[in-house]
Amino acid sequence: MTEENQKASKPDVMRAMAEFLSDLWFVEDFRDQPEYLSEIFETILLNEMGDDQDLRIKMVSSIRISKLLANALGSFSDSEINNACRKIMNA
Repeated sequence: MTEENQKASKPDVMRAMAEFLSDLWFVEDFRDQPEYLSEIFETILLNEMGDDQDLRIKMVSSIRISKLLANALGSFSDSEINNACRKIMNA
């Protein structure tokens, strides 16, 4: 990341986001991430570690962000997303 007061150009930001989204396809299917996180967090909540309020807030936030990503891109095919990312990175 850049320093707080350092300006980044819009193309640089878009290119970085496109690279991030493109890299997601090599890890796992992002559409399944909210369910994976929910399963992991439900297991954590069943033990003593789940009593930590800060941890609970972070878990809920992670699920929310993961759902937002899946909802934003879920209706597009992997090919459509990959093509869009390639166009942005080559712009």
